[in-house]
Amino acid sequence: MEEQKSSKIQTILIGAAIGAALGAVAGILLYQRAEQDQTKLQISGSDGVKIGLGVLTVLRSIADIGQRK
Repeated sequence: MEEQKSSKIQTILIGAAIGAALGAVAGILLYQRAEQDQTKLQISGSDGVKIGLGVLTVLRSIADIGQRK
């Protein structure tokens, strides 16, 4: 039982670390692009929807992997 709890916590922590790292990289890339174009960083509503749908697609894919046996 303890081993299962430890594995669950480890999986959650690894997922959180990967998510934080990917978020940081995304922020860096957005900032660099705005700097390159010499424009102010702006994300429109449609950009937000695209990002949200992309994240949901990735989460759905991860959930599907977890269901395969």
